[in-house]
Amino acid sequence: MDSNLRNLKDFLTLYNKVTELCFNRCVDNLSQRDLFDQEKTCVDRCVTKFARFNQNMMKSYVDVQTKINAKRMEEAEQLAKKLDQQQQEDLIKEQLKEKEKEVTILTPRETTEKLSM
Repeated sequence: MDSNLRNLKDFLTLYNKVTELCFNRCVDNLSQRDLFDQEKTCVDRCVTKFARFNQNMMKSYVDVQTKINAKRMEEAEQLAKKLDQQQQEDLIKEQLKEKEKEVTILTPRETTEKLSM
């Protein structure tokens, strides 16, 4: 699902829940078309309280998520560093093995034969 569409759906779901919650808490009488002053005040407070609560929750979420992301980045950097070190160690070992293959140990007799040539 497109992220913009998903965001719109989430917003509308939240809006509908707040509307239903505040309506059920505040509206007592459906005999008139307009809300009574007491009902208007109740709805305003309900929506304001929910909006503030939602804002505080989002601040907390952002703070926690920022810390989690920073920790993950640090862990990823450490892992990359370890992998790089391991690769360097493996490369050095490989080079040493190649050098060991190049080095030949001559017996005294072979050394004499090589020198006499």
